[in-house]
Amino acid sequence: MANVGGGFGFGTGVVGGVGVGVRPYAELTFDSEGDVDRVTQGTVSRMEATDLLVFAHGWNSDRSTATRLYDRFFAPFEGLVGSGVRLGYVGVVWPSMRFSDEPIPDFDTLAALAEPDLSGALDPLTRRALEEFWPERRAELDRVAELLAERADSAAAFIEFGALIRELAGVDAVPALVAPSVPAIFTDDVLEVCRALSVALARAGAPGTGAAGTGAPAAAGGPEDPGLTVGGGMRGLWGGAKELLRQAAYYKMKKRAGVVGERGLGPVLAQLAAARPALRFHLIGHSFGARVVSFSLRAVPDRARYVKSVTLLQGAFSHYAFADRLPHDKGTGGALRGLQRRVDGPVVACHSPHDSALKIFYPLASRMAGDSAGLLGFDERWGAIGHDGVQAVPGAPRLTLDTALREGVPTTGCVSVDAGSVVRRGGAPSGAHSDICHEELARLVVDAGRMGR
Repeated sequence: MANVGGGFGFGTGVVGGVGVGVRPYAELTFDSEGDVDRVTQGTVSRMEATDLLVFAHGWNSDRSTATRLYDRFFAPFEGLVGSGVRLGYVGVVWPSMRFSDEPIPDFDTLAALAEPDLSGALDPLTRRALEEFWPERRAELDRVAELLAERADSAAAFIEFGALIRELAGVDAVPALVAPSVPAIFTDDVLEVCRALSVALARAGAPGTGAAGTGAPAAAGGPEDPGLTVGGGMRGLWGGAKELLRQAAYYKMKKRAGVVGERGLGPVLAQLAAARPALRFHLIGHSFGARVVSFSLRAVPDRARYVKSVTLLQGAFSHYAFADRLPHDKGTGGALRGLQRRVDGPVVACHSPHDSALKIFYPLASRMAGDSAGLLGFDERWGAIGHDGVQAVPGAPRLTLDTALREGVPTTGCVSVDAGSVVRRGGAPSGAHSDICHEELARLVVDAGRMGR
């Protein structure tokens, strides 16, 4: 791969002109296939530390927002760890993208948090990010942008839009029985999907998505409830169409996060651990970054003990991922079944009820074809670990953040921590999904890694 790390002062605490206050700090950069930038790998391998904090950002991040996230999150650690701990700080950078109209607490202005632009049209920054994400699909993106800007009251326009989204997502319009791995959100009737997504936006509090497009609060009910009809005719469904585009990026990003973790981050950490066996690793991931660090455990040898803790912040993957048996399919386990046993310490899953992205939109994107009845609402089968914690893992405790900080977390296995007392701020449509820069969460990482004073 190309030297994607070129031009960024790795190891200096300054990246792209953005200062990172902690030392020593370096970035570990991967491409979409999980190939590591060797320059950044070399910098990390030379870091003088007893413990490395390895943090992977989520899907709604560009390099700049990822760097700011690392700077804010890492800031409290030096004052929290014991005297025998020398920390090294690693920010994982992988090709995610940012919908710039989706505000991030502490990084965006208060006005943006209060009134995000959730109209159908694509803003220039989001358009640029989409072109970087799908560099070979500029013609399709041009037409998608035109359709979103025009907001035609036309079934034909929606049908064309749905076909373009399938092209971007890399899926075919085939029945669920033929391609059960393709989410129904891409194969069902596009008007019904956009209507369901428009209603979900209303439930998430998006402005201008109330009854009849007036901005009034949506009434409770199902998709057929007139109080949940958005706008007049079909023009009012283009907000849902834009959300479908976001879900297409989500679908591709979900696969990419697993690839970067399993083929990229995991092998790099294994190589570093083999070269420096005394080094202790503490993995942290936010959103899809939680998927990155969790899937990196697949590359950890069975008897290796170098990963000392894993902290998942609003993780955007299944709450059944670590289960040996799924409640709805006893013969099948989760994608990461049993991998918590490769961690010489706990796997801490922080979750919050204020995270609209995981409470409302994650089940929509994750529900598979053939089980698409009732697209709205939280579905237990398709819930996210960042919404309600670890599920179907016997003996996994469930703690409040206050209890976890007062009494500590278990020294091994999965544990769920309700962080809703601090993870609670954010605008529509994602709610508190990115509200993670809190000293309390840093303290939780320190306790999980047994690094405290």
